Amino acid sequence: MSETPVLELRGLEAGYGSVPVVRPLDLVVPGGTVLAVLGPNGAGKTTLMMTLAGLLPRLRGEVLVDGKPTPSSRPAATNRAGLVLVADDRALFTTLSVRENIGIAARSGGPTLDEVLDLFPALRPRLNVAAGALSGGEQQMLAMARGLVQRPRVLLVDEMSMGLAPVIVEDLLPVVRRIADETGAVVVLVEQHVRLALEVADRAVVLVHGDVVLRGEAAELAANPTTLEAAYLGATA
Repeated sequence: MSETPVLELRGLEAGYGSVPVVRPLDLVVPGGTVLAVLGPNGAGKTTLMMTLAGLLPRLRGEVLVDGKPTPSSRPAATNRAGLVLVADDRALFTTLSVRENIGIAARSGGPTLDEVLDLFPALRPRLNVAAGALSGGEQQMLAMARGLVQRPRVLLVDEMSMGLAPVIVEDLLPVVRRIADETGAVVVLVEQHVRLALEVADRAVVLVHGDVVLRGEAAELAANPTTLEAAYLGATA
């Protein structure tokens, strides 16, 4: 893990209209870091991810990637700046094959098809299968693979475990760790499986009603479940 900041949030507020859902948030995240964003339903996690991806306008504040400010409410420009979202609905082209889904997203200088398939070997025999015919776990692998070929500096993974059995989540989360380690990118992981997320994360923040009530090293938070539970209940740490 590098000490050079890749992602910086400065006083970021996110929400809908003029109503903030996430209140001023400051973060500095070095390259190669997995940052787990935790919290109960309605905490503002997905709103934060959509704002970082440029799908929602910022209410206030700045988002910087590699020290450069990124645009607000301009998803294509935000994507080109290195913020790539793997959405909770996976957003696949269901009638296109696995190969076509990956190829249509590929960017010059990004990982090759073979390199991506080394991370997700279960997709190799499925390259010519339509995305809509894949299992839920295979679809999540494809969504992650499609994100990777876009050469992210910050990979935003929103609710990777949505609709998946815990055993599949246990197989996929170590890949998140590898992505950060091997590419030097920051991975921001929104995840409901708290224990599993903390096992692969370096750092974590807990959001409750849009406020950060707890932050720290993932291993320390995992070792203090009582503090973590209190944070989920809204106790400021």
